Amino acid sequence: MTNDADRHASKMAKKKAARDKIMATKTDKKGLVIVHTGKGKGKSSAAFGMIFRCIAHGMQCAVVQFIKGGMKTGERDLIERHFSDICAFHTMGEGFTWETQDRDRDIEMARAAWEKSKELIRDPANSMVLLDEINIALRYDYIPIDEVVTFLTDEKPEMTHVVLTGRNAKDELIEIADLVTEMELVKHPFRSGIKAQIGVEY
Repeated sequence: MTNDADRHASKMAKKKAARDKIMATKTDKKGLVIVHTGKGKGKSSAAFGMIFRCIAHGMQCAVVQFIKGGMKTGERDLIERHFSDICAFHTMGEGFTWETQDRDRDIEMARAAWEKSKELIRDPANSMVLLDEINIALRYDYIPIDEVVTFLTDEKPEMTHVVLTGRNAKDELIEIADLVTEMELVKHPFRSGIKAQIGVEY
C-alpha cells in the first residue's frame, strides 16, 4: 500500500512540475472575444455564469439581449433587482423572428441593440459585455457580420471581454474569436413533449 502511495505521489509530482512549466509561459492578459454557439442548451446560461462571476468580483459589466423580449427571466430579474449598479441590463428584442413576423421591425430592433452594444463595449468602465443571442441576428443578416468583426477587431478596448451567444455563429466571427465553445445536443426534453421550465430555461 505504501509503495502504491509513493508511486502515486511521484507521478503527481512529475505532472505538477510539467504543469507548472507550462503555466510559467502563460503571462499575457487581454480582453477576449468569446463565442458560445451550437445546438445544445447552455449557451446563454454559461455566459451569464461569467457575468455573475464579474459581479462577484466587483467588475462593471453589461448585458444586451438581441432576441428575447418581455418574458421574465431569472437572470434579468436578479440583476435588475440586486446588481443594477454594477451590471447594466438591456433587453432590446421583441421575441423570436417567427413570433414577430416582421423582418423590417426585427432589423430595426437588432440595429438598435447593436448600437447600444457598441456604446457599452466602448465604455472602458465595462470589463465584460454579453451580447446574448446576437448570433441569431447575424444569421438572418439583421446586422452585417463584416461590421461586427471590424468593430471587435479595431475598436474593442484592449482589456474588455465580449461574449457573443446563439446558434450558427458565423465563420468570420469564429475566426477572430479567442475562445469558441460549441454546445452539442445529445438529448433535450423538448423532444419528449416537455416545455421550457422556470429555473431551467428562464
